[in-house]
Amino acid sequence: MRLPRIVGVAAAVVSTLTVLLTPGAAHAAPGDTIVLPVRDALAALAVQDEDRTGYERTKFRHWVDADRDGCSTRSEVLIEEAVTAPEEGANCALTGGSWYSPYDDTYFTQARALDIDHLVPLAEAWDSGASAWTAAERQAYANDLDDARSLIAVSAASNRSKADQDPSTWQPPATGYRCTYATDWVAIKTRWALAVDPAEQAALAESLDSCPNASIEVTRAR
Repeated sequence: MRLPRIVGVAAAVVSTLTVLLTPGAAHAAPGDTIVLPVRDALAALAVQDEDRTGYERTKFRHWVDADRDGCSTRSEVLIEEAVTAPEEGANCALTGGSWYSPYDDTYFTQARALDIDHLVPLAEAWDSGASAWTAAERQAYANDLDDARSLIAVSAASNRSKADQDPSTWQPPATGYRCTYATDWVAIKTRWALAVDPAEQAALAESLDSCPNASIEVTRAR
């Protein structure tokens, strides 16, 4: 009686192993896990010119309360990334706490001094493939709490300096964070099956040449 379940589990394991062992995981489906050295993952990304036609930030509905616990995506990230946990008041108002901004190697004790950055900006995602997504997919991207690399609490100053730039025109002022930044950028683009443009690809390759060829593990979102 249990044979169909065993066969099903075995098939799932084989499917997962196929994704893990396939260079570039070109045929990965949503929910599949991909494990690749970061330089291989970069090489597997589609390369195409960017197109910002039709982009509006409002097309990515963000800071929603997806789990209806009273805390928006912004607050969820602040709670998760706090060095010292803040107190949660009514309507998820946060008081106290402390945070570390890795972009500029700075600590903060006021939540209002921080922005929640989409490490791969919304405009960059649009340019790289999200223009063809549904509104629901864009909302999921803008509020992605399932991969800790997607959203990051950073100083407002560093976030606004970065704006919607990619690694070819902006790098974190804290040089010790740049390998992590490049690696996480590739991971997010892999997770969401987004393309890179030629200048972006070259900048990432140059950065990663001086970094450990760390393996990234990504669960495909789409």
